[in-house]
Amino acid sequence: MTNYFNFFDLKQKVNYKTEILSGLTVAMALVPEAIAFAFMADLSPLVGLYAAFSMGLITSIFGGRPGMISGATGAVAVVIVALAKTHGVEYIFATVILAGLIQMTAGFLKLGKFIRLVPQPVMFGFVNGLAIVIFMSQIVQFKVLDQSSWLSGSPLWTMVGLVLLTMVIIWGLPKLTKAVPASLVAILTVFALVALFDISTTTVGDLASIKGTFPPFHIPMVPLNFEMLTVIFPYALIVAGVGLIESLLTLNLVDEITETKGRSNKEAVAQGLANVVTGFFSGMGGCAMIGQSLINISNGARARLSGIVASLMLLIFIMYGSSLIEQVPMAALTGLMIMVAIGTFEWATLRMVNKMPKHDIFIGIVVIVITVLLHNLALAVLIGVIISALVFAWESAKRIRAKKYLDASGKKHYEIYGPLFFGSTTAFAEKFDVLNDPPEVIIDFKESKIADMSAIDAVNKITGRYAKVNKKVHLRHLSADCRQLLQNADKIIEVNIIEDPTYKVAED
Repeated sequence: MTNYFNFFDLKQKVNYKTEILSGLTVAMALVPEAIAFAFMADLSPLVGLYAAFSMGLITSIFGGRPGMISGATGAVAVVIVALAKTHGVEYIFATVILAGLIQMTAGFLKLGKFIRLVPQPVMFGFVNGLAIVIFMSQIVQFKVLDQSSWLSGSPLWTMVGLVLLTMVIIWGLPKLTKAVPASLVAILTVFALVALFDISTTTVGDLASIKGTFPPFHIPMVPLNFEMLTVIFPYALIVAGVGLIESLLTLNLVDEITETKGRSNKEAVAQGLANVVTGFFSGMGGCAMIGQSLINISNGARARLSGIVASLMLLIFIMYGSSLIEQVPMAALTGLMIMVAIGTFEWATLRMVNKMPKHDIFIGIVVIVITVLLHNLALAVLIGVIISALVFAWESAKRIRAKKYLDASGKKHYEIYGPLFFGSTTAFAEKFDVLNDPPEVIIDFKESKIADMSAIDAVNKITGRYAKVNKKVHLRHLSADCRQLLQNADKIIEVNIIEDPTYKVAED
């Protein structure tokens, strides 16, 4: 168990000032996000704030990626909103607990490694789509509070001016000094200006009150029977899947930025543990937050301390500092998130468009469109991976070919090149001239590979066609795994398998 639950990376050097200041900045940015996602799920704001606290604290301590921030997220909110409306918040808590157990199981079974199957075009589409979603989610701040109309006149120009000031500070301050996080300076500067000149603008408190107590321990009040399980299990499975996909993709993104390596399975276990605890402490559940993680990383935070500080400061805001935090202008947080969106977008992909294969461009666009239209990152990634797999299968299927010749003894040789699998079996069958071939045929797989049951069936069919006209078939140069497949199918294919005396069978 210690392999999964060690508190701190003892070999890691910690810049305490950077970690603490970055944690404070992230805590401020967490407040409006948690409130917004709670509203999205048709829940109380405190349910989102409690989730942000417990998710962030537990994953910061036990997670597999120091510096990554977790909390209540829109991806989870979109999944559970229907259940919240039909069955109420108690079923949400039970769902989050079950989702956490599923995630922990996935981590212990080391399923996190499958995130490696996500191709680079899907990653580009995911990141760019997310950047667009983050940007679009800030547009609502330019509407009046009831969101029925856009700001106009003085309120609009005040909002625009404060947002631009925030962005300029975040962009320009690092060019002068990196002693303090630019995002924190920007928030405090705008806060001070609004307070000093009594500027009328939207604040965090205008969204909702964040005043509360320590998250109360609460066993979900749901009937413990099979009917309840059938209700929550589909939601729990989707929450677990969405949470893991978004968390592990965030982990990969932070890995690339920091040029370090996180531990995906450990992160899966930590995410699951956090959701289990969150469900028992009145939270809506969640996963890794890319926006807040990028704020943290861009501030220079690299250790667990920043996430711990962010979570504890959020709790302090809830319990003791709500009156102060509720006065923070939304313009400052909006400017911060717009800069996160700009920094998240992979601008290099725009320059690479003419250099990338057309199918990769198509996949990236599909992932972006699904992410932006449905706000469902997991679905976007899943569809992207499926399309990538189909494209790969199609491209691989076109690579099957055969070199044909007669040797001195009159035997016909077919040297097969390329993988033989479900996508290439039709092209494979078309290579053979059964009726006009001599009595003995040798099929050479030295440059090929029998990959699956469809390939075995294709070999079976071609040997069957030769058998019908009383011709003998030999299979040559099969690797160990191909031999094993054929041995497992020995009742299907009955042909001679021969080897060159000097040929060493290839091993994977």
